[in-house]
Amino acid sequence: MSRNHYSYTTYSDPEMARTFDARRFGGPIGDRVATTQARVLTNLIGTIRNRVILDVGTGTGRAALFLARGGARVTAVDASSEMLAVARRRATEEGAPVRFLVGDAHMLDFPDRSFDVAVSLRVIMHTRHWQPCIAELCRVAERLVIVDYPSAHSFACVESMARRLAHAAGLETEPYRVFTDRTIAAAFASHGFRIRSVHRQFVLPIAFHKAIGSRRFTIAIEALLERAGLLGVFGSPITLVAERCASS
Repeated sequence: MSRNHYSYTTYSDPEMARTFDARRFGGPIGDRVATTQARVLTNLIGTIRNRVILDVGTGTGRAALFLARGGARVTAVDASSEMLAVARRRATEEGAPVRFLVGDAHMLDFPDRSFDVAVSLRVIMHTRHWQPCIAELCRVAERLVIVDYPSAHSFACVESMARRLAHAAGLETEPYRVFTDRTIAAAFASHGFRIRSVHRQFVLPIAFHKAIGSRRFTIAIEALLERAGLLGVFGSPITLVAERCASS
């Protein structure tokens, strides 16, 4: 697999690895994103203790460490040695027994059905070829696969197009892709999985909420939009759990 794609080069930057958590989860809105992510993982997985879980694209290890704190036996892989260095340091500081390995979401070096659950957050939106990544997650998971993605029916679609244009013009950005629910469901169905549950986070863009920088405002306006029925239509990002069908 060629490694000249931005999903490899961007995250191999030591400065990106050092500042990633602050950029993604810093401030009141970043903290809300992190808190929601932990709650959603718990709800989608169910019992975490003693589950054998694979975290693909672990980055700095936030999800892997959360799962390990809950008593799961966690293996976490990432293509970036720089991001893994941060993850390993955090695990050492916490005394968390997570096994961190260099690996590629397109070609996971594990036997079929070797994990109860495979988790992959903020990966398929960025990776070069997303379909093989879904296939690999389904291959190594015995029961559940959890992924997230920006919805094509949300403000993320506009931002995605803007970033793609900027990237084509030579600007340094991450031109992520968006997905329809139907596309994702069909991809899982082709590997014998069905969507069991979904969670939609925001109606308004995360960038907008971060620009406002008020947790109280975000909670209030998003609750209003949810009551208006907009979250179920335009909510993004979407986190879902797919389960293996009995016949597969």
